[in-house]
Amino acid sequence: MNKKIIITIARQYGSGGREIGELVAKALGIPLYDKELITEAATRGSLDEKVTKLADESAANSLLYTLAMGSNVLGTTMHFGYKMPLNDKLFILQSEVIKEYAHEGSCVIIGRCADYVLRDEEKLLRIFVYGDLDHREARVAERHPELKPGQIIDVISKTDKRRSSYYNFYTGNKWGKFDNYDIAINSSTLGIEGAAKIIAACASKLIEE
Repeated sequence: MNKKIIITIARQYGSGGREIGELVAKALGIPLYDKELITEAATRGSLDEKVTKLADESAANSLLYTLAMGSNVLGTTMHFGYKMPLNDKLFILQSEVIKEYAHEGSCVIIGRCADYVLRDEEKLLRIFVYGDLDHREARVAERHPELKPGQIIDVISKTDKRRSSYYNFYTGNKWGKFDNYDIAINSSTLGIEGAAKIIAACASKLIEE
């Protein structure tokens, strides 16, 4: 691929967003970044990777820090002080990694406010993947057979709430709001492969322009 394209995918839990991203990346012949971002951020900040995974995509809970810095810390130049919440350290480090990966060339990035972090990129395709609750419940049940039906709904609800709070906190925008994205796609209607084909086709079109 000669021309650069960056695809960011935000997703409801159980919608298959990561699987769709994998298929899109494969179709376009470009890398996909997801949990690698945590590993790299943890390495750069000399943070415990096990701890950072627990903080990943979770908003900071320091009220004092929020009042001091405002709801949006992205773009703030600062040193990591002793009292900065781990969530904020991780977010800033991940943002640096995301920008560097995007600078290197075309890629697909899953979650982590990448659509906002890379908002100044010229060829950026911002995707939001959602799905009907019954389909999402079935997907989570297949992935986690140890969970009971009531537990599955609880996990879906809490995960979406966590992702929403994280995105809203760090960007000042609203997670899932249509005008924050270029494409909102229902994986329940189109299926994982169908959704991936549409996104890949849109990306290819954008590259040609």
